[in-house]
Amino acid sequence: MSVEYSSITCKTALSPCKLPGLRYSLNPYVGCEHGCKYCYSPSTLRDEWMGLNWGKFVRAKQNIAEVLAREVKRKPKGTVGVSTVCDPYQPLEAKLELTRKCIEMLSKHDFPVSIQTKSRLVLRDADLIDPEKFDVGVTITTMDRGMAGLLEPGAPPPNVRAQVLEEFSSRGVETWLFLGPIIPGLNDAEENLKQIIEVAARTKSKVIYDRLNLKQWVMGRLGSVLEQERPGLAERLPALVREGSEPWRQICSKVETICGELGVKCETAFPSWPSAQ
Repeated sequence: MSVEYSSITCKTALSPCKLPGLRYSLNPYVGCEHGCKYCYSPSTLRDEWMGLNWGKFVRAKQNIAEVLAREVKRKPKGTVGVSTVCDPYQPLEAKLELTRKCIEMLSKHDFPVSIQTKSRLVLRDADLIDPEKFDVGVTITTMDRGMAGLLEPGAPPPNVRAQVLEEFSSRGVETWLFLGPIIPGLNDAEENLKQIIEVAARTKSKVIYDRLNLKQWVMGRLGSVLEQERPGLAERLPALVREGSEPWRQICSKVETICGELGVKCETAFPSWPSAQ
């Protein structure tokens, strides 16, 4: 799949963030080459073309390091999520190093940084990632390479992501595994969940798990995968992932039971969403 690259300028680098544990978000890119079918980031951009073409374009915020240099001197300290609506280590980062420049600056000005990625490119910046100031999270939805290729066509395979957790854990960096989205009927089988949570156990990582979020344009991209793999599932999904639904409660119970058996700490991504408790 060809990707259209372009550059844009930004007015701010540190944006207020409502995600649990974060004060700011920093996104060096608009768009993401990983093109994950379930991603609901496009809905936050409120642009139909972007929503329907997610994975086919990346716009680099060429001046983000310069903007950040001003903001770190005047904004209150707080944890920065890198990134929340794109992968900060998608392939273009290898060339532009926008993420690297930003996390180096944040670290020098004592801003705690929480990195979330699917890419081993984050290992390039291991020299900057101080265990005292950083934590690193890696998203894994399935350990099945074929299924991952369908859901996350531009992202590195799951075994590579597991290696990222292993490396940073061995360096004493706090690590966490984002198990999400869990899609009922597709990747919620006990064996799949156990394989993923075993990675967390091996790397001493906390598990943060999340359900599929059917925001605008998600089904437009995900529907074809569901029809191919689980005919008829697309029609049933809205009820299955509804907040507080019995299927979601059962999945929560399954995740928490496995985590308990393996001695892994776990929590839901959004505490307001009912878990099995």
